[in-house]
Amino acid sequence: MENNNGNHKEVPDNANEHCPGTESEDAGKSDACAGCPNQEACATAPKGPDPDLVQIAERMATVKHKILILSGKGGVGKSTFSAQLSFALAAMDHQVGLLDIDICGPSIPKMLGLEGQEIHQSNLGWSPVYVDSIGVMSIGFMLPDPDDAVIWRGPRKNGIIKQFLKDVYWGELDFLIVDAPPGTSDEHISIVQFLKETGIDGAIIVTTPQQVSLIDVRKEVSFCKKVGIQVLGVVENMSGLSQPISDFKYMKRSTNGEEPEDVTKWFMDILKQKAPELLDVVACSEVFDSSGGGAARMCAEMGVPFLGKVPLDPKLCKAAEEGKSCFTGDDCGVSASALSVIINKLLKNNALA
Repeated sequence: MENNNGNHKEVPDNANEHCPGTESEDAGKSDACAGCPNQEACATAPKGPDPDLVQIAERMATVKHKILILSGKGGVGKSTFSAQLSFALAAMDHQVGLLDIDICGPSIPKMLGLEGQEIHQSNLGWSPVYVDSIGVMSIGFMLPDPDDAVIWRGPRKNGIIKQFLKDVYWGELDFLIVDAPPGTSDEHISIVQFLKETGIDGAIIVTTPQQVSLIDVRKEVSFCKKVGIQVLGVVENMSGLSQPISDFKYMKRSTNGEEPEDVTKWFMDILKQKAPELLDVVACSEVFDSSGGGAARMCAEMGVPFLGKVPLDPKLCKAAEEGKSCFTGDDCGVSASALSVIINKLLKNNALA
């Protein structure tokens, strides 16, 4: 995103000639916009001086740090990371808010164990729903039926995101974690524009190791650079399956086309008798192809920090399904330790000091 110093226009790098600027009333509508790849996004994004930005700035004045959690594709564990990051920060005695702006696919209520909860109004505004001292806001709390589809065009999405920022009373927060939908669409443009006066500390991008995911992460990094958001780092999630050997199910393949036979009990009995020291071994296997160097190589090529890898851990998946922290108890030892390293590295960033 370039700033045209002559008339202070915000012009995307790939815009057509004579672009009116993303904040112009003619953005996405003028003849010069025809065929531009940004036309639809510009046409639906908020434009011109917005009086609500003053109210948003007042709300955000009590929030120290604002972090976006992004992904190029869906299904890479972005919301799981957002939820577990919130649990971890809260456990460190930080005041944490978690804002879900994935309007069409709100999964944060499920991952925080808050399904069925509702938003309440107070004289200070909308009150977040709380769990473990984490304030949570999501459109999922506003749906009469959790199976209802949210079929909204850009302007309505922009409107609800603005309400979440303008009307929700977060109180004093150390961190506001914003869980965004995959890609770079209306929701991303809106959150950046609405928070530009108060500033966004940066973005964490979540990916899986294979190239089909990293291709879109490169676009996400490019988006951040164009709109002036610092990339705090990239997390490679589902980086191989790591699971204690005692947690596996063992099957014996049939030679006559029948279903494989479950031999788990037989296998474990032999293991306990013959090699009990192996019961504490963690087995690791590559699930996604990382022969291209994974997220670490992409980060080196694009000049952004690599925060680390989180293995695909069935216990972490279960914690997310149950809306629990993976840091409670020892069940998620494999993934919790990896996440702890990443979060501690993140907190050493000068931008979050």
